[in-house]
Amino acid sequence: MTTPATHRDAIAAESARFVDLVRDADRATAVPGCPGWTLTDLIRHTGSVQRWFSVLLRRLVQEPPRSREVDLRLPADEDGYPDWLADSAAEAASAFAVTDPDAPMWAWGADQHARFWIRRMLFETLVHRADAELALGLRPVIDRELAADGVDEFLVNLPFAGFFAPKVAELVGGGETIRFRCTDTRGEWLIRLRPDGFEVEQGSAESADATVEGRAADLLLLVYGRLDRGADAFAVRGDGALLERWFTNSAF
Repeated sequence: MTTPATHRDAIAAESARFVDLVRDADRATAVPGCPGWTLTDLIRHTGSVQRWFSVLLRRLVQEPPRSREVDLRLPADEDGYPDWLADSAAEAASAFAVTDPDAPMWAWGADQHARFWIRRMLFETLVHRADAELALGLRPVIDRELAADGVDEFLVNLPFAGFFAPKVAELVGGGETIRFRCTDTRGEWLIRLRPDGFEVEQGSAESADATVEGRAADLLLLVYGRLDRGADAFAVRGDGALLERWFTNSAF
């Protein structure tokens, strides 16, 4: 079972892996998972997210911030970005050290506690580490328990993501269901489309109109749009049009 402590440790480990990946890489390399971005853009985004979330955690904000202005202390040139990313992770660790993960605070997702931001930071970092690996022609290796937790984190927060992912509003219906199931962990989720949105049920044994099964790591990359459901990694059954509607509108 993953916990805020698990998430904190994983952020440090994923950040270190990310830094090692990009230290000697051509940082002008295009990143397929983030069209239009280079490795430099990917590093800048990931480190900026870590620093921004760290500010939110230190302040335990109780309402949506009016500004995202934060002193990023960006490096003077591109050669400084790997060390800057390492410093971003250190800044996050410093914020975690003085923050109770169970402290109530504003969050855009389902969990209105500090732990929401720690968990969110982990999957921002982990998925973008995988993006860097894919950009460099490497196959990402992702811990299966963390991957299953990442699928869960994505799905339970997706209903609240409409302010930055407006197509989520199209995920409505008349009770149609989609199941995602991990073949290597106990992770299983049933999505039910309703006229006013959708809900996510964990571990439901109810039959579904469409099902996608695969290893947790592959499912994580699938929900984030880094793998296609037609890949050999997945067993797909049921209503193809329903799945097309889901994936067209659930991009995050």
